[in-house]
Amino acid sequence: MLYAIICTDKADHLDVRMDARPDHLAHLKGLGDTLKFAGPFLGEDEKPTGSLVVVEAETLDAARAIAAADPYAKAGLFSNVAVTRWNWTVNNPDAA
Repeated sequence: MLYAIICTDKADHLDVRMDARPDHLAHLKGLGDTLKFAGPFLGEDEKPTGSLVVVEAETLDAARAIAAADPYAKAGLFSNVAVTRWNWTVNNPDAA
């Protein structure tokens, strides 16, 4: 099952994001095929304001564990994290 992890950065925490970025990217790469895609949300100033991470997990609890293990989450970057089941219906390469 696919899960969308939708994260909102705390205001004025760009320095926290940049400091934790190398560990965050290593974490994502370490997920292997579990990670479907990921990237930052951008504000009008083109600076990151949050993250979208889509993972494959057996359960909601497993997806929440992936979200909690993210170095960004551990660094206190996010003001909010939502983890929800997601159905990739359009342009899904696995459905081709």
